[in-house]
Amino acid sequence: MIVQNAPNDALSDVLRQMDAQSLCSVATTIGGDWALHFSVPEAIKFNALCQGRCWIWQEGGTPQRLEAGDCFVASRGTFHLASDPAIPSIPFAALFDADGRTAHQDERDPVTLIGGSVTLDERDGGFLLEALPRLIVVSGKVPAAGPLGWLLAQLDLEWKGGQAGALLACNDLLRLMFVHLLRAYLAEASGDGANWLAGLADRHIGQAMRAIHAEPDRDWSVEALARTVGQSRSGFAAAFKARTGLSPMEYVTRWRMRLAAARLRRGQEPLSAIAQSLGYASDSAFGAAFRRVFGQSPARYRAETRRLAAIGEPN
Repeated sequence: MIVQNAPNDALSDVLRQMDAQSLCSVATTIGGDWALHFSVPEAIKFNALCQGRCWIWQEGGTPQRLEAGDCFVASRGTFHLASDPAIPSIPFAALFDADGRTAHQDERDPVTLIGGSVTLDERDGGFLLEALPRLIVVSGKVPAAGPLGWLLAQLDLEWKGGQAGALLACNDLLRLMFVHLLRAYLAEASGDGANWLAGLADRHIGQAMRAIHAEPDRDWSVEALARTVGQSRSGFAAAFKARTGLSPMEYVTRWRMRLAAARLRRGQEPLSAIAQSLGYASDSAFGAAFRRVFGQSPARYRAETRRLAAIGEPN
């Protein structure tokens, strides 16, 4: 008998830690001459083009052509979709009348998109949002996008089929699509930017990050992490800093503190128990690390979170 535990990886840890939830939003078909703009506040919007062609661009950016099978992720600000970039755009909501009925009925050259959104924990969501470009476009033709084609076909079938459990199936398919979109982006990333997401795209740095996430309580050192990935201490430290923008030990501390913050918000564990479980020999050492990352003590952080929750304000 062979028993294997579920594989551990940094991206899954981050999405789970931020309580990322994917939900279907709408399937949209529009034809003729059109141009729409969409505002993305604190959620991540992602869509797949099922039929037709159109253009997409971020506010102030350069339009890119979308073909059937392409997908995109928009994480902040305003983005535009249009049959022609020269057409002035209107808000997406303007397509509907006061009763919610579609006002745009042109059937020429139809374009169909199926999409959803990813909501994130209000406190931790910035960890992902800050690492993502404002707009990611993944061509359905690149090798890394292979699974997206199958998922898109299944999503289309579920959406149109109306069978029992279709909504749950659509949500699960969209969650898988979002993960594969991020994978495809990492596989095709040019290396621009320095953040934890860029680190995942590097074979050695990603391996080190997986080790950190697998054992956040271990007494890590730069030497130990370098040995894990088979590199010299100096070469590993320089590469880690260049790819993530943090030194290896800064990343260890920041990840531990994010784990701690989530537990402070969501549970009643004593501070000493959290500190020990994350590898800190004393409450004072844990408290000092927490203050460096969050600017306040763990006790104050927990109290402030509870106060905001009690009065119903976002925390």
